[in-house]
Amino acid sequence: MDSTDDLIRQVRELQRAAAPLEPDAQQRRALFEAVGSHAEGFLKRLPTARVFEGDPGPAAELGRRRPTEEPGVLDELLHLFRVSVEDTGVKAASGGHVAYIPGGGLYASALGDFLAAVTNEYAGVRFAGPGAVEMENLLLRWMANLAGYPAGAQGNLASGGSISNLIAVVTAREAHGLRCADVPKAVVYLTGQAHHSLEKALRIAGLGECVLRRVSTDMGQRMDPRALQETIARDRAQGLRPWLVLAAAGSTDVGAIDPLEQIGRVTKAERLWLHIDAAYGGFFVLCPQVRERLRGLELSDSLVMDPHKSLFLPYGLGAVLVRDGTALARAHQYRADYMQDALEDSRAADSPADLSPELSKHFRGPRLWLPLLLHGVAPFRACLEEKLLLTRYFHERVRVLGFEVGPEPELTVSTYRWVPKHGDPDAFNAALVRAIHRDGRVFVSSTRIGGHNFLRLAVLHFRTHLETIDLALQVLAEKVAELQSAGAH
Repeated sequence: MDSTDDLIRQVRELQRAAAPLEPDAQQRRALFEAVGSHAEGFLKRLPTARVFEGDPGPAAELGRRRPTEEPGVLDELLHLFRVSVEDTGVKAASGGHVAYIPGGGLYASALGDFLAAVTNEYAGVRFAGPGAVEMENLLLRWMANLAGYPAGAQGNLASGGSISNLIAVVTAREAHGLRCADVPKAVVYLTGQAHHSLEKALRIAGLGECVLRRVSTDMGQRMDPRALQETIARDRAQGLRPWLVLAAAGSTDVGAIDPLEQIGRVTKAERLWLHIDAAYGGFFVLCPQVRERLRGLELSDSLVMDPHKSLFLPYGLGAVLVRDGTALARAHQYRADYMQDALEDSRAADSPADLSPELSKHFRGPRLWLPLLLHGVAPFRACLEEKLLLTRYFHERVRVLGFEVGPEPELTVSTYRWVPKHGDPDAFNAALVRAIHRDGRVFVSSTRIGGHNFLRLAVLHFRTHLETIDLALQVLAEKVAELQSAGAH
């Protein structure tokens, strides 16, 4: 037999063996209906399901079901997904998730992700996916406009705030021309409220030996601009090189908004790069009652906003914006011969691959584009305003219950603790968190403020409503009574 004929025979055999990877229309419909039915079952159970399941045992079953040569049965796989994934740990899709900074899970976002995966558009380079890049840039321009950035701003849709912060730090490093020899004398200014991803970003960016100055804060845990200016002056007098200020527009611990406008005036006068971590709080600029407190966003050189936080999307979408788009491009420029066709495109410079570390990237745009254009902005604003009022309601009611409360909430985080008549308050509040987790009806978290254990309520889930907050208050009262009855301290 001719070698070509043999080759063709082998190719045809392999094509038949690979055929299950391309189901026909009837098979696709059956798959879609099965998965859709499973998702509907999950959403139907969600309102009454435990928000936290502390037993991780069922998750281990996934590790025992390794891929084999034989095909699986979809119904069995969906059952495994339910018991090992859906029914373990924290139900992030539940409105009872009032811990950390909740992610959302809008249904329209899931549909957007479905379209992104099925079409498999490449969103890294305009030449390959002009519509995909245009969509993502449209969303970034919308965010830049919200922040008050000029037309020349650029940005990137990343996986979340951590990568967005890293992109911003690298851009700031390159814009200030920092080299290895400069790092030990380069000074970064931040407060104890700064998100840990910022220090991690500095380390990854080769800036781990920078001098970190913890600027003092007021009673609301907000950066003191006068202390910042005085600290910068002292550092200059000592021959150091101030270059970066990291401010917060909604800190994770207490939701604090630093005085951005005053900080911005200091950084402009001192010619420092101002980066604002607005991953949590940035989109509250949509709310008139918060907008004034966010004045100064427009003075930053870079900022981060996370749609998977305060626009209620599923986890996996953050955004970094840089006022001077050319600085972002210079920090991430590259050249490769095999990309020469794409680089001939006159508009290639606004491709995500030119503005971030990623070349291969997920088409993240549809998960925001579809719900934003389908529902309009108004429901998002209403949802944010609802969460602001719910937080104020909780803060007032938990104080009436007898809890000691932290600063008045600026956004949607309320901190509080129980101070028992006898025993160690820190131990009592740690036991209280454990008791709430065992109960499972709501999920709260804890932190340390001023060296003491505090509980946190973070109200940001689109499914969190007044009934959820009343349930949280009920659970808190019940668990305090149980612990006191049992003599916990």
